[in-house]
Amino acid sequence: MSKNTVQARKLNGFRDILPSLAIQKIEMLKKISETFQSFWFAPIETPHLEYADVLVWKWSDEIQKELYRFEDHWKRDVALRFDQTVPLARFTVENLRLQNISLPFKRYAIWNVFRWERAQKWRYREFTQCDFDFIWTKSLASDVEIIQVIYSTLKNIWIEKFTISLNNRKIMNWFFEYLWVLEKSEWILRIVDKIAKIWEEKVEKELIETEKISFENVKKILEFVNLKEENFSDKKEFFEKISEYKNFSEKIKNWVEELEKIYEILWKLDIPKNFYKVDFSIARGLWYYTWMVYETTLDDLPWMWSVCSGWRYDDLTKSFSNDDISWVWASIWLDRLLAALDELGLSEEKKSPAKVLIANMDEKFLWEIFKIWEKLRKNWIFTEIYPESVKLQKQFKFADKQKFEFILILWENEIKDWSFTLKNLKNGEQEGVWDFEELVRKLK
Repeated sequence: MSKNTVQARKLNGFRDILPSLAIQKIEMLKKISETFQSFWFAPIETPHLEYADVLVWKWSDEIQKELYRFEDHWKRDVALRFDQTVPLARFTVENLRLQNISLPFKRYAIWNVFRWERAQKWRYREFTQCDFDFIWTKSLASDVEIIQVIYSTLKNIWIEKFTISLNNRKIMNWFFEYLWVLEKSEWILRIVDKIAKIWEEKVEKELIETEKISFENVKKILEFVNLKEENFSDKKEFFEKISEYKNFSEKIKNWVEELEKIYEILWKLDIPKNFYKVDFSIARGLWYYTWMVYETTLDDLPWMWSVCSGWRYDDLTKSFSNDDISWVWASIWLDRLLAALDELGLSEEKKSPAKVLIANMDEKFLWEIFKIWEKLRKNWIFTEIYPESVKLQKQFKFADKQKFEFILILWENEIKDWSFTLKNLKNGEQEGVWDFEELVRKLK
């Protein structure tokens, strides 16, 4: 390598996105945005870079370790956003003060975030989050709406088999208080949250050895988190079982009834019952998750990480304001979802956004070729011209490699009459097309 050149290389945990994946991502983002907007969520943007104290305030040591934090040219302590939630808390308080927004407020944001964590399969240090939030609401209706958005979005991006798991953190916290281990609840929840990923025996060992929870209480905790709908004959039997907890206190009675009320509404909607369930092992260990939590997994890839998570916050804006602002949030982990589609063989490989390649038969006809290309574009048929006049066989190879659907051939005797030869590269059929309107119909 010459002394004047630099080795072409990427940082570990980051990646290039090639056209085939980028095209899928753009198409999926369009569907996701349209779905969010159909529920009246408005788009916003926040900076990639924030003052570090905005992002680390009240955050746990574990998350602070994952921040990309540094001094800028003006010696300011800054950090790349870890997620889009804390920036939203800052955005909400600041723009309420400036009277730029009013409550309730529904927003969505689809941008990249950065985390200094161990890079592994399906987990990168820069990735795209598709967040949607319902701000300033404590109504169960907003929880139901979030579930509706999750269901509708995944359906609209061609996902057919998935399960939305639900839990109520208030019930979990009450249970830990009942066992006299509430002060360790955040760390217990972090460990319990691993139960779907590691053996239950390892969870039990970690609770006993790391958190010093008694063997008796660990058994009660594991018995509780294993109260799952799939372990009962039907949802009715499951709710009869958890209804036993109503007798412990008025608080627990209200929280179980909240869960029942959400189910009652969901049952009356058009969401099939097999798409959601209660799972007390879905915990989400961070301090600011205060009520309902959601986690969505793909039925055909149960061992994969969640592709969509969500929860309710009560106190997050207390870092910036004394106002009582509650909200519900969820996010689609787009990069993981794209990886899942590829794993399931549902990805459609496209190396160009164009659908049609116009063969370049002779450069003396370039004017006519460009005229046809322009008219196709105006009819919203994405088209590309092969840049050089070379043998047709070479142009066919290029079209096949780039996954074009059609190749349009303009022979000298056809150009004058605006008639064309159209070949379908998927089925190999070739036909003559005798006018432009007919060509547009066939290509659409």
